[in-house]
Amino acid sequence: MFKTVLFPIDRSRETQEAAQVVVNVVQQYHSRLVLLSVVESPSVESPGEQVMTSPEAVAQLLQDAQALFSQQGIQAEVLEKEGKPAFTICDVADEVGANLIVMGCRGLGLTEDGASESVTNRVINLSPCPVLVVP
Repeated sequence: MFKTVLFPIDRSRETQEAAQVVVNVVQQYHSRLVLLSVVESPSVESPGEQVMTSPEAVAQLLQDAQALFSQQGIQAEVLEKEGKPAFTICDVADEVGANLIVMGCRGLGLTEDGASESVTNRVINLSPCPVLVVP
């Protein structure tokens, strides 16, 4: 059913919490796991927002996540891309033939202001496949 699972990661607590769901799904369906982290240019509009801007930090994050999944007996492929997170996630999902995207949710979309700005909300609206949002 879910032959390929895409798991976009960052340093957030929500990503860490979603990791256990990813383990369960990948083990249940014997899925291929692709980890993705997006290097984003700092935005002038949101200078306080936490974005992944250092390629070195992203590489370390992916290496750590790959090791974490390896401890669970899961071989994960890693991808590092540059761009706007929501668009890049959807493009990669299409490229790798993902059947499912699993994402953590920061709850920013619970307000009218946050709904349009949430990466998760954008991915839900643009994704070529189902998106499992872990609250």
